[in-house]
Amino acid sequence: MSALQDRLEAIVRAAPNLMHVLSVARGLDLPDWLVVSGAVYQRVLNSLTGRDVDYGIKDYDLVYHDASDLSYDAEDAVIRRAAAALEPPLKTMVEVRNQARVHLWFEGRFDEPYAPLGCSAEAVERFVSPLFAVGVRLESSGALTVIAPFGLDDLFALRLRPNPLRATAGFAAAAARVKARWPELRIED
Repeated sequence: MSALQDRLEAIVRAAPNLMHVLSVARGLDLPDWLVVSGAVYQRVLNSLTGRDVDYGIKDYDLVYHDASDLSYDAEDAVIRRAAAALEPPLKTMVEVRNQARVHLWFEGRFDEPYAPLGCSAEAVERFVSPLFAVGVRLESSGALTVIAPFGLDDLFALRLRPNPLRATAGFAAAAARVKARWPELRIED
């Protein structure tokens, strides 16, 4: 494990709400699940900039990949199971999405093509920025699995740049939103 991954793990484990969401997610026993993006990277930004561990946290993105049933009804059943397993305020803050069905709605919502995903890690690889591209899973052993397809250098360097593998029109708006909350970030176009 790298030094940055060790630091990330320490930051995640020091965030009680995130650890609770990870524990509940583990109990749901979803296929190929991860808690991704802001719930993870924002904790690192907060740690690096001296902010409260939960500063800026608006939601927890819980993703999973189940290609056996691509219907919204199947996804909705998982959304309801997750909500039933959580107490307020986390109950309304956890957003559950089946990554196997993202290609069915993404282009209509974001006006960008989106090929089907083979697993949850592929979704992380398509995030708008390498800084956002991080996910964690709490294993039954208590170990944390970290998915960071671009590594963790950008995150710990407070460097926000576009995804080098996927150009997206959404980078400028996403960068502006994050920079407003963490002005210490350095944006590289």
